Amino acid sequence: MIIPIRCFSCGKPIAHLYLKYKKLVEEGKSQKDALDEIGLKRYCCRAQLLGQTDTLELVNKFKKF
Repeated sequence: MIIPIRCFSCGKPIAHLYLKYKKLVEEGKSQKDALDEIGLKRYCCRAQLLGQTDTLELVNKFKKF
C-alpha cells in the first residue's frame, strides 16, 4: 500500500511525515511516542500511519506480464 498524501477523513497532509515516523520506530521508540513526536494528534491521521504496511518488496518478487 502506498501512503496517502492526505488523511482520508480530515484532509490533513500526512505523507511527508511517514519517513520520520518510520525512522523513529526503527530507532526503538514506541509507535505512540513516534506519532506524538511528529505531531499527529487526530486518531484518523494516526490510523493512516499505523495501518501502513510496506508490501513493495513482496510485490516486486512476482513476474510482470
